[in-house]
Amino acid sequence: MPPFHPTLKGHITMSRFRPRLRLAAAATATALLGLTAAACGGSAEAGGSGGGSGVVLKLKDPGNEGPLAYAKREGILEKRLKSVGARVEWGGSYASFTATIDAVRSGSVNVLEGAISPALGYLANSRNIKIFSFTDPVTGADAPREDGLVVPAGSPVKSVRDLVGKQVAVNKGGRGEYLLLLALEKEGVPVDKVKRVYLNPVQGASAFATGKVDAWWAIVQAYPEVVAKGARTLVTSRDLPDKDLNIWAARNELLDRNPKAVQAFLDVLRELTEQEKRDPAKFQNVFLQKGPSAVSGPRLADNIAKARVQNVPRNAGGDDGQYVSAVSGVFRKHGVLPVDIRPQDVIFDLRTAKP
Repeated sequence: MPPFHPTLKGHITMSRFRPRLRLAAAATATALLGLTAAACGGSAEAGGSGGGSGVVLKLKDPGNEGPLAYAKREGILEKRLKSVGARVEWGGSYASFTATIDAVRSGSVNVLEGAISPALGYLANSRNIKIFSFTDPVTGADAPREDGLVVPAGSPVKSVRDLVGKQVAVNKGGRGEYLLLLALEKEGVPVDKVKRVYLNPVQGASAFATGKVDAWWAIVQAYPEVVAKGARTLVTSRDLPDKDLNIWAARNELLDRNPKAVQAFLDVLRELTEQEKRDPAKFQNVFLQKGPSAVSGPRLADNIAKARVQNVPRNAGGDDGQYVSAVSGVFRKHGVLPVDIRPQDVIFDLRTAKP
């Protein structure tokens, strides 16, 4: 458009339309603000005048097994959250808590599962989440092993003491590093005599398979998979004074705006976990019976066995501070955490929360 030349006629013409232009600009700005607020979850619907209504629980994709996969297929969370002014969004797939961190930072995930150790590793740098649920460990002789320090079948390493001078893959500031430190302490091995190689679960699996590390603390689904391929286990968390409980955490703004929605999520998770304990087969291969995400044979049998004896997630409370302090103490002792993390700063009791 050519520049405007302020002739007298042009000046009079533009003056005539300036009030209309201002009104149009104001209307446009108002509309844009409305669209922006809607996109960001603003307005009364998102809590402007309706308290915590309109919040969104953003979860990673639950995969093909477990209570949340079943809840997604049946639309259970959608129904329960609607009654407390919230809804759910299912996001991408992540192998572990550590792998989900970037999604938490960006806000694309705001409710996630993991363990105390990686949560503390994250909280050392970002205080935007709190733990709202713990799951007590399964005890007893028949309790399944769900992680382990593994070496190749033909490795000369026969015990933890043989790791001196070796390289061990662990997830930085996570459960793998915590358990390795506990194992070294128990065997009296100076931690600086064993090199910790920081890798996420996918990277750890690759480094172990290609011989780039001597050992690996495999966790989550990686452990049964690597054992099935012939890896030999040196020690598991069951052999150690492990205080690192499974947890659920959420971003602070979600907990502050609508704790009832987070409690509704936890209630659904508890109910479905109880159902899975009674009928675990129903919660396997939820979406697909065949394909890469489906399980069968020994792996299916192992999943069912674990589901039968699992404990049900519970609300976090003041007594859980002992577990946070125990894990934090190990990390602080060995310089993993740069700062002290107080339990009261990272535990959120939904039962006493006020929206």
